[in-house]
Formats: sequence, structure tokens, C-alpha cells
Amino acid sequence: MREPAQGMTEELRRQLIAAALHARERAYVPYSSYPVGAALLTDTGAVYTGCNIEIASYGATVCGERTAAFKAVSEGERVFRAIAIVTSNGAAPCGICRQVLYEFGPTMAVILATPEGEVTWEGPLSDLLPLGFGPHELAEGQRAGS
Repeated sequence: MREPAQGMTEELRRQLIAAALHARERAYVPYSSYPVGAALLTDTGAVYTGCNIEIASYGATVCGERTAAFKAVSEGERVFRAIAIVTSNGAAPCGICRQVLYEFGPTMAVILATPEGEVTWEGPLSDLLPLGFGPHELAEGQRAGS
């Protein structure tokens, strides 16, 4: 495990993990039986939670991290500071979730934890998505091609 992300206190880490654990309890996972809970902290101090929701048509399934992110964006949030993700084994988010999170928080802290609250990994999103592609890259491409 790494050192806590800058500005991340132990109390804040515990609060985010607890919120993610609570969200995980609401997961709808009849096919994988792999519930995921996420708690996303924005720059305004608001916390948005999400869980994974599986659908019989698997392509319509959504991860807990994206549920939290889309809830935040739908409420007007545009800058993400941190996310805690709780899974049975402390696993990292999938590639699509990493990309969605990068859009609004390329330097955000990511905390991966188990249901017991054990932090399995903590660090910046940029370590999970090196050389990420986001709005900045599109803006540079538009300037270069004009």
C-alpha cells in the first residue's frame, strides 16, 4: 500500500470507505455475485455513491464507479478529488471506469478496499491509467489540426 494521497486524512478515507461499503450493499448482481460499491468525493466536498447494476443483457450493465460518477455529473459536479471502491477482494476498477473517472479527475486519489475496510491500494488515478487521454488531449489536437 502507498502513502495516503495528498490532502487525504485518515478520517476522510474511513468515511469514503464506509460510504462505499454501504453502497455495495445495494448492488444488483444476480449474475456475477460480485457486488461493488463506490463513494466519490468532489471538489465541492459532496460525496456521491454508486453500486454495480447487472442486467440480463450484459452490455447494459453499469459498474459502481460509473454510477457514482454519472450521479455526480448529473448534479453539476465537474471535478473529482477522490474515490473509494469496495469489492470482495479490493480489486481495481475496469478500464472503462478508469477512463470515465479520468475525464473529471485525472489526479484524483483512488482507494481500493475490502469489505473489512482493509486498504489494498491507494494512489493517484494516473497510476491506474498511465498516459490517459482526456479533454486536454482533444483540445491540443484541435489546435494542431486547425
